[in-house]
Amino acid sequence: MTQTPFIGKLAIFLSFFACVSCLTSATAPGTVLRFRSGSPTFKIVLFADLHFGEDAWTDWGPLQDANSSRVMSTVLDLENPDLVVYLGDVITANNIPTANASLYWDQAISPTKARGIPWASVFGNHDDAPFSWPIDWFSATGIPPHRCRDDATSCSGLEEECEFRGTQRLDLMKNEVKNSKLSQSRNGPKHLWPSVSNYYVQISPFFDDCQSPVMNLYFLDSGGGSYPEVISSAQVEWFRHTAQQINPNTSIPEIVFWHIPSGAYEEVAPSCIEKPCVGSINMEKVAAQQAEFGIMSLLQQRPSVKAVFVGHNHGLDWCCPHSPHNTTNKLWLCFARHSGYGGYGNWARGARIIQITHQPFSLKSWIRMEDAQLHSPITFTP
Repeated sequence: MTQTPFIGKLAIFLSFFACVSCLTSATAPGTVLRFRSGSPTFKIVLFADLHFGEDAWTDWGPLQDANSSRVMSTVLDLENPDLVVYLGDVITANNIPTANASLYWDQAISPTKARGIPWASVFGNHDDAPFSWPIDWFSATGIPPHRCRDDATSCSGLEEECEFRGTQRLDLMKNEVKNSKLSQSRNGPKHLWPSVSNYYVQISPFFDDCQSPVMNLYFLDSGGGSYPEVISSAQVEWFRHTAQQINPNTSIPEIVFWHIPSGAYEEVAPSCIEKPCVGSINMEKVAAQQAEFGIMSLLQQRPSVKAVFVGHNHGLDWCCPHSPHNTTNKLWLCFARHSGYGGYGNWARGARIIQITHQPFSLKSWIRMEDAQLHSPITFTP
């Protein structure tokens, strides 16, 4: 398979450093990525629900991780994206010893990292799920191997590396950001914790002025795992403030990513996929967040917000308008496509692709499958 040239990708993330001065403390955390030189488009690949590390002590688990890596490699080589978004449930932390979690996270990101492609991630409900002992660990095979420091002693402070306490969002994000400058992910403002992955990325023209982005991408932590599945009122206020700071006139198009669908997805869910909805599988009910604290109302009020993208439901890949009769502000609600072989369901794997075109602006999406086929194209804006 043809490998993406590393130098082309290197230029994308190096542009972040050229624009650091454009990001003020009032609007941090955020980064800037750029169109490639001479390219009229910026392409994003969404990998959702990979579930690396699931049943890692069996023969089945490592095989699923290998299959997931194959899916990602196929999509990346065919689409040659400028950015990859890991849309939550990157790992299944329920049965992963704490010190092992980052190893599986790194494994999931490795196909993207190896190609020199920048990425961003949000957390799902399985990424820091409370540790649950599998009953078959107590069978003849015994507890599976886990990483543990040999020099850990009662006074060394390293005993935690042998603990089974569940994975922490902060630990996962700290490891990801520390180990690669390609990562655009951020811990987000501390006043929003334990909600962690709240930040933005601006997409700007190649070596153009930092104050003229083509699109703003927002990332929100929809909870789950160690705390309730919600986007809190504090996160809503953070989004409101940040969007006002970086896009005060709503003149810049915006899209938003989180993992667990809001209740609005239940409202628009089609009984069968037909226009204006677009998609190919509609095999389960929407598993929505536990409560709504105003994020959808805020997004609906912003004409600059074109679409929201979520994962979580493996058997759904549709896009539907939030208000189908509102022709002036049509906000689209979209599922990604189940990308990983971990997790439930036997539907074919794939990834949602988003393409941003500059001058004239347009926003499009489609699904790229593991067998290289394309389907469900949609244009959000002309």
